[in-house]
Amino acid sequence: MDGVSETYAGWTFLTSHARVLAAIADDHRTRIRDIAVRCRLTERAVQKIISDLEQDGYLSHTREGRTNAYRIQPGTILRHPAEAGMTVEALLSTLAQHDAQREHSAAAPTGERDSELAE
Repeated sequence: MDGVSETYAGWTFLTSHARVLAAIADDHRTRIRDIAVRCRLTERAVQKIISDLEQDGYLSHTREGRTNAYRIQPGTILRHPAEAGMTVEALLSTLAQHDAQREHSAAAPTGERDSELAE
């Protein structure tokens, strides 16, 4: 889930909570400021989301000097009944796989990308 493109207005498929969790999965020592920029949220919104995730057992943190080190609880089950049985680890794995495929496609020659899209 690297990089941030132009701003976007409207609804999206992933919640802000999922975006923040994915940002933390990419860098366990990331700063709230950096998460906010990446997810296009305010720092206060990121703080609230991290608090929500910690309160419900999806995330914990320890202080390391002036920064936090976050720990994701990979076996925690997602909250919505439609995702019954799906773990945080499975969600993050799916998102990471998508990122890897996107990076591969971006680096591949044009003809190779076109054949991958047809599959």
